[in-house]
Amino acid sequence: MGTPFHRFVWADGNNDGKPRSREIDERYVAVAPTRPDVQPVTRQNRENLISVVPYAMDFLSQSRVSVGMPVRNCEPTLEIAIRSIQRQTYKDWELLLMDDGSTDKTVEIARSFRDSRINVISDGVRRGLPARLNEAISLSTGKYFARMDGDDVAYPERLASQIQYLKDHSEVDLLGAGILVFKGDGCARGTRTVWRTHEGICRRPWAGFYLPHPTWMGKTAWFRKHWYQPEAVRMEDQELMLRSYRTSRFASLEEILVGYREDSLSLRKSLSARVHFMKLFIGLPIHDENGRFFALRGVVEHALKAMIEIFAVTTGMTDQILRHRALPVSREEVARWKKIWAGLANPETGGIVPELDVEVQMSGAGWRSERIGKD
Repeated sequence: MGTPFHRFVWADGNNDGKPRSREIDERYVAVAPTRPDVQPVTRQNRENLISVVPYAMDFLSQSRVSVGMPVRNCEPTLEIAIRSIQRQTYKDWELLLMDDGSTDKTVEIARSFRDSRINVISDGVRRGLPARLNEAISLSTGKYFARMDGDDVAYPERLASQIQYLKDHSEVDLLGAGILVFKGDGCARGTRTVWRTHEGICRRPWAGFYLPHPTWMGKTAWFRKHWYQPEAVRMEDQELMLRSYRTSRFASLEEILVGYREDSLSLRKSLSARVHFMKLFIGLPIHDENGRFFALRGVVEHALKAMIEIFAVTTGMTDQILRHRALPVSREEVARWKKIWAGLANPETGGIVPELDVEVQMSGAGWRSERIGKD
């Protein structure tokens, strides 16, 4: 088979946004999507790239999944996150690691992985999560696009399970999965509510959609129709779903497929999201009384949540709030998680689970610390 060629936009320093057809070896191509809010990769910053994936306008691999992982200062957690993608049972994937101006060793750690499926894109500039996600979507060569954060963990079966579901349910545009919430040391906190159907996920759109962003996988074509909005600060996922839920189909697997890291409640980040949410609802076009009521409910809902979060942080009840958010998780699920965590955090053990303290919430028993280990 000869060298693969695609049509893409060349960032020549005088980019007019018009596609140009060029037969150029894909290993040496810098690309620039035509999206105005996605900054081009120019010849001047090419030296910052480890490898660049062509922006394919006419071709998407029918089996590949492109994993978009925007990162910023993820030095302590990135190695485990990347390793969890490498250990997927589904092998036809590409990882688009989009650095957002990290000032620590994030890029150095990313470049230490010698895997041709991992593409590290770094221009040294901070543009924000929505812009980096749009870049990853533009660079994707797979039929499917999946989200991943630099501090979370993908279970080994994540990609395989989600791709199979999307193949079996062609009407679904966006798919989520269950999450296991854990602390930075790998200690399991619990899980979160899962709504399987579109109707359940969208039951209270003014309050938010029940589909954890780090678990998303969908058709790349759908993401290219519904781009992230850069102004949707810290609620880019909710804004996208609010904008698209009437014309799209969402679903979620009940199975836990992602480990979601949650060490603390950041009041600054939380309030920023609430404020932008309220601005979003205030700015909604009002066509009738129902629209006015919908917008009002959204503003009131997030104002109340902001007040609760302010009270929790100022009174030192942050940990209680985080525990309240987490639902009970079974002993079997905790054991499954600990085996995955041990294999990623301590690969030299070969996945053998050492004796570890585990914070477990059992139904009706409250919180208690247990120890699990080898049988």
